Amino acid sequence: MIKQKKLFAFRMKVISICALFGFFLIWYLVTEVWKLAPETLLPSPLKALETGITKWNVKKPDGSTLPQHIFSSLRVSLLGFCFGAVIGVPLGIMMAWWEKADMCLKPVFDFVRTIPPIAWIPIMIILLGIGVVAKASIVFLSAFIPCVVNSYTGIKSTKKVHIWVGQTFGASKTRLLFKVAIPSALPYIFTGLKVSLNSSWGSLVAAEMLGSDSGLGYMIQLGRLLCRADLIIVGMVVIGIMGTILSAILDFMEMKLVKGVV
Repeated sequence: MIKQKKLFAFRMKVISICALFGFFLIWYLVTEVWKLAPETLLPSPLKALETGITKWNVKKPDGSTLPQHIFSSLRVSLLGFCFGAVIGVPLGIMMAWWEKADMCLKPVFDFVRTIPPIAWIPIMIILLGIGVVAKASIVFLSAFIPCVVNSYTGIKSTKKVHIWVGQTFGASKTRLLFKVAIPSALPYIFTGLKVSLNSSWGSLVAAEMLGSDSGLGYMIQLGRLLCRADLIIVGMVVIGIMGTILSAILDFMEMKLVKGVV
């Protein structure tokens, strides 16, 4: 059984790698072999790679190198994401476990969650400017909401029979929370963290495109203004790579922490 699971996982990895290779192959054929699109509109993978290598050490045309843009976006993204997770997960657990907290906080949260994070960008720029705090605040809102929703759902989904067994053995409500409810809610919590991570990157790039002087979103926006499709694609690819790495880290943490939880 274990060998079959490992074989299946290996096959899935091979399929994923082949799919990624196929994507870049089609891109290469369309741009370099069949010439279906001009290079100014859709540069080839080789051209994008050349631009990325050049941009690694050259600050033109936006005043920052590629590593500086990556660091700027990564710093803001992780700052907002971490604050969103640290506040959102406990809040969702508290709302789900204590009825009074649910009655007091849920109406306010339900109102706030209906407002798209991107809609907060103009007011954040007015209040906080285009610095790190403004962008981190927008990322925080993007990460905060999925963390609350999934943590809340996870606690509410705790099997009643597990609660009853704990109560039969005299466990207090606090002990039931930490020994029964939270462990059973971990898969939901990690799902919320993954959704939050994706939302964080999306809102950050939008914030950087609308008001910023650094970051991958700013680089993409400047590429649009300068009609530099190669610069835009480099930014998009780097965002995809960073998101994949961060998601893999969360998957690893989930595998270690949720292992054996039913």
